[in-house]
Amino acid sequence: MMESNSTAGAVLPSQQFSVADLVVVVAYFSLNVGVGIWSSCRVNRNTVSGYFLAGRDMAWWPIGASLFASSEGSGLFIGLAGSGAAGGIAVAGFEWNATYALLALAWVFVPVYISSGQIVTVPEYLQRRFGGERIRMYLSSLSLLLSIFTKISTDLYSGALFVQVCLGWDLYLSTVLMLVVTGLYTIAGGLAAVIYTDALQTLIMVLGAVVLAVRAFNEIGGYPNLEEAYGKAVPSKIVPNTTCHLPRADAMHLFRDPVSGDLPWTGMTFGLSIMATWYWCTDQVIVQRSLSAKSLSHAKAGSILASYLKMLPLFVIIMPGMISRVLYPDSVACVDPEECTRVCGAAVGCSNIAYPKLVVELMPSGLRGLMIAVMMAALMSSLTSIFNSSSTLFTMDIWRKLRPGAGDRELLLVGRVVTVVLVALSVVWIPILQSSSGGQLYVYIQAVTSYLAPPVTAVFVLAVFWPRANEQGAFWGLMAGLVLGLARLGLELAHPTPRCGVPDQRPWLLTDIHYLHFAVLLATATAAVVVGGSLLTPPPPPAQLKDLTWWTLSQEPPQPSVCGTSQGPPDGECVLGGVWQGRHSRWHRYLLPGGGWSPGLSVPHTHCISVPGSCSSNPDIQQPSKVVGPPAVALEDTTEPPFWARVCSINAVVLMCVNIFCYAYFA
Repeated sequence: MMESNSTAGAVLPSQQFSVADLVVVVAYFSLNVGVGIWSSCRVNRNTVSGYFLAGRDMAWWPIGASLFASSEGSGLFIGLAGSGAAGGIAVAGFEWNATYALLALAWVFVPVYISSGQIVTVPEYLQRRFGGERIRMYLSSLSLLLSIFTKISTDLYSGALFVQVCLGWDLYLSTVLMLVVTGLYTIAGGLAAVIYTDALQTLIMVLGAVVLAVRAFNEIGGYPNLEEAYGKAVPSKIVPNTTCHLPRADAMHLFRDPVSGDLPWTGMTFGLSIMATWYWCTDQVIVQRSLSAKSLSHAKAGSILASYLKMLPLFVIIMPGMISRVLYPDSVACVDPEECTRVCGAAVGCSNIAYPKLVVELMPSGLRGLMIAVMMAALMSSLTSIFNSSSTLFTMDIWRKLRPGAGDRELLLVGRVVTVVLVALSVVWIPILQSSSGGQLYVYIQAVTSYLAPPVTAVFVLAVFWPRANEQGAFWGLMAGLVLGLARLGLELAHPTPRCGVPDQRPWLLTDIHYLHFAVLLATATAAVVVGGSLLTPPPPPAQLKDLTWWTLSQEPPQPSVCGTSQGPPDGECVLGGVWQGRHSRWHRYLLPGGGWSPGLSVPHTHCISVPGSCSSNPDIQQPSKVVGPPAVALEDTTEPPFWARVCSINAVVLMCVNIFCYAYFA
């Protein structure tokens, strides 16, 4: 039943943490660490490919589970349920839109990434596509900053809020404990440990969320009563002469007014697609999982599995968040600043406590411990993904540039040290998170993404589909997009959204242009600069486009020497037969027997690989007996068994039909 004012107390657990709950949590942590140790023993962690890409030997089911788990951190559990409580089901569009981006990842972007050579980081692809270093360095730095100040901050705040609501534990103690356990098996096991523990955590998250959803629906008499009950979920203490305490009339609709809607359908269709393409097709955390697949078919199947799982949050996270408002309107739906501060410590609102409030009030002993384990799983899953991918970016894109002669041992050590540094930065960030307004954090993260991600999306799409795009156009397009995005972000920080009852006096750029609409404008402006800059400067040589665009995947590799010509490789490198030789002892790229180029690490510049017809007859050039670096045998081409290719394609069509039906039903 619904609560009265007297029950809208401070954020403290109303039920004691039982022995059964403690046993479940301890069992979860033990199982999680055990899976991490087991998985880390299955691959060779002493090579760059083994540590950062799990030996490129992952099957489709752990990849799909990891893709889902990496995107469903505790930030989304808290944020989606909170947004559902505040505004209804429209936020489900953030989950369902991922279907098409995931299919684009598997059918378009992964084949290009694979054919471009055995890349380890996504910015590495753009370096091969355009040449030079500045784009790769910029994207790596941008990704690291976004990881530290948005992804990690969101997960830490949400996870700490959940633990504080459910257990009453000290914020610092609980967060540091989870960070330490997460960092330990990430440092020890690399990507293999991350992916297999993600698979375990996906199972826990889905089962726990389903159990809670069933109990929540039972409390209101089933799904048919949700719309009516939600429309009546009004707090008893309101702000006079306002309507912000009332539930939205369009709460049960995905598509909302393009002008007055809180999530306009135009922005959710076009702007969100741009942001989804950045996250699912170009973000290191996600792409790294697909690149670890043992074949292209496994990468496709993993994307399909993740897409099916992404259909679930509406029913097991968002709608339970709406039910939480129905059951506890004075807590979850509070609008009076003093009341909200008393309830959850955030004057702007307490919708973020919707999900943990359900756990505390509805789950019995033992199952409550299961849900605490679920949220810890979500937090740790997301953090492990961020830690591993961020250490990969720093090691392979920044450190290797600073230390061209670094060997595998040094690169692996740096990768582990970076993870430790990220853990330390996360702990330092906790006081800032604690002082942040909980009701604004999730929206702030989405807005920051819409201000910084669209230029990256525009450059990647043009790099893959427009061979005429060159380095000058791409770089200045990114810079123009960065300036425009930072200008909007500066306005957002200087003029925050007013709380209920306060007049909105923000500039028209903030009030009249939704951040999802701004994402469309920003991507368009960036693309225009890229196109204009590319047309005004010389086109890239044909040899530079081999296997690096969608239209040049099947061309024969350029075998003749092009040393000293305009078609030579970037950065002063030259080709002898099949070998790109760096004049400054940089890492090299070797022509694979099946086509494509593979990076080798720490190989002297006088060496070439033994490929028939590729090595020079120059007696001064010695052939090495062993090439140090990622193995040149996995994912070196995009060929698939015809049967499994058809199975994946049929499943993709079925998936899109299911997605379209759900959109139409809830539109």
